[in-house]
Amino acid sequence: MNINKNIAISESGFLFNPSTGDSFSTNPIGKEIITLIKEEQTLQQIVNQIHLKYAVDQDTFEKDLADFLYILKINHILKEDE
Repeated sequence: MNINKNIAISESGFLFNPSTGDSFSTNPIGKEIITLIKEEQTLQQIVNQIHLKYAVDQDTFEKDLADFLYILKINHILKEDE
């Protein structure tokens, strides 16, 4: 999975898709997840890093991550590897 190349991402977590004109904002953890995706981390690596850093319940985070990735996909921010 990759973040689409045309997506602009600010340091504060603001995302802009110039192809559609859509803009989105995310919280710091969302921004961190996007950064990890850009670093080509696997889903399991993302889960492990966030779980250790924030001591969140892993099952809850995995569900929240799946929801977040779905939102990124339907808004054409995230694309699956080809």
